[in-house]
Amino acid sequence: MNRPPDAGEILQGTLDLLILRTLIRGPAHGYTIAHSIEQTSEKALEVEQGSLYPALHRLEDRGLVASEWGVSENNRRAKFYRLTPNGKKELAAATNRWRRMTRAIALILGESNG
Repeated sequence: MNRPPDAGEILQGTLDLLILRTLIRGPAHGYTIAHSIEQTSEKALEVEQGSLYPALHRLEDRGLVASEWGVSENNRRAKFYRLTPNGKKELAAATNRWRRMTRAIALILGESNG
């Protein structure tokens, strides 16, 4: 069934920024990353596994995150992801790009920040 995009759906490219920002707090496995994004956004953003894991693999391929296997809080084997130094640099750059873009959109919509 086709449905219009929901305001809570994550724009392409934005998910990488959200993952990197979540990992600034420290290593985490996929479920924790998704849950953190959902909770931090006051449940406005829901990250599906079908989007999360390809994004994590893409970030790992780009050297922005690294991973290692460990044991989760419920005693299950899980892959934990952590931010690399290049990931921290990309997070800063992506955050600046996001802020410039949202400011530009706000200006177009007639909103004033000052």
